[in-house]
Amino acid sequence: MRHVLSNCNWHRPSDQPSRSQHARQILFSLVVLFSTVLLTSGFAVADEVHQQDWPQWRGPNRDSIVNGGPTWPSSFESIQERWRVPLGPGYSGPIVCGDRVFVTETANKESEVVRALDLRDGGEIWRAEWPGAMSVPFFAKSNGDWIRSTPACDGKSLYVAGMRDVLVCLDCATGAVRWRLEFPKEYNTPIPSFGFVASPLLHGDHVYVQAGGGLAKVEKSTGNVVWRILNDGGGMNSAFSSPVIARIGNVEQILVQTRQELLGVTPDSGTVLWRQSVPSFRGMNILTPTVYNDGVFTSTYKNRTFFYQIKTANGQFECEEAWTAKAQGYMSSPVIVGDHAYLHLGNGRLCCFDLRTGAEKWRSKSFGKYWSMVAQGNRIVALDERGELLLIEANPAEFTLLDRKTVSKGESWAHVAVSESALLVRDLSGISLFDWPSGAMKKN
Repeated sequence: MRHVLSNCNWHRPSDQPSRSQHARQILFSLVVLFSTVLLTSGFAVADEVHQQDWPQWRGPNRDSIVNGGPTWPSSFESIQERWRVPLGPGYSGPIVCGDRVFVTETANKESEVVRALDLRDGGEIWRAEWPGAMSVPFFAKSNGDWIRSTPACDGKSLYVAGMRDVLVCLDCATGAVRWRLEFPKEYNTPIPSFGFVASPLLHGDHVYVQAGGGLAKVEKSTGNVVWRILNDGGGMNSAFSSPVIARIGNVEQILVQTRQELLGVTPDSGTVLWRQSVPSFRGMNILTPTVYNDGVFTSTYKNRTFFYQIKTANGQFECEEAWTAKAQGYMSSPVIVGDHAYLHLGNGRLCCFDLRTGAEKWRSKSFGKYWSMVAQGNRIVALDERGELLLIEANPAEFTLLDRKTVSKGESWAHVAVSESALLVRDLSGISLFDWPSGAMKKN
């Protein structure tokens, strides 16, 4: 493991004989405190995650909804690139915590690299690296064997999933390894054929991951596994979708989509509250299911779109199919605005559903193969895998494309990240930060 701390320069003010001894002691104490902070972190790392951060897969609440920050304009006219940093290839999205951007890459088809960058100028703060490359099956190799899972950060620790089914906890300030959990060694499970794909979920004092052939609850402080359920044998059966925390029937639960099922699980004990078989083609349940009221919206490759209503009776949960539609999702996770879901389909079209009835309101023309979408109010920003940024009005009446702008020359399969006025775009050759609206981000 290699980690590098950025250089920090500080100066102690000279003592003046005219000052009292008490004043000199206070001054010296302040300088020591200030220098300790600088040498420890270089600049501000959040002690806790704030709403303006983008600390994990699909944002603070894992729903791709931006609350607060500057109101998004109706065009990209003011968008400006602030900085760009070249990187090795990678699919995992960037995350933001405090004044730092964390991003991963695969180097020389041999190692996995994690970098901490300065949100303001892209300067590298530290870098960590370990052997971790692998080869995925031939039918998934068209875009490479790169690291896939998006890290998660709680302001103190960074949790990174490596392709070979490992979970690494790093110190946010220095990049030092706090612990490392290798599921194949711990449980004698095969390495996932497609790598560790699902993104870690942080909740309280634990991190939840779909790894090691199942769903595991891991202590954030030690890396010890508290419980492990839903054993699927690993290998070719390993999950693609990422878990989320939801409150359904006024009960907090982990919403999990495996390659064959949709389930609600209690965070404390791992008890399965309810489960529902979800039709799939070769287990290609990829997108993140999304909660609406006491129901779950999801869609599967070469099948259909589903809305499942979760009900409680006599303390027991029941799941039933409320409605289904012919539309076929694929890799792109939906966003929900009001009573409507916006889903990018496997055929490249955007589709709008009324979640109350299942009625399809409209379909757009075809775009790219993959979109990562983020919504604020009635605006949706979508990053097409071809490097085009799209601005869409969340309008159930009709598809309304407000603006579009190419922001990358290379393909971008990573999820776009948002932190106040910063849009972070990770393509296969680097990461760029765009100010939007321009000038809204403080340059201090």
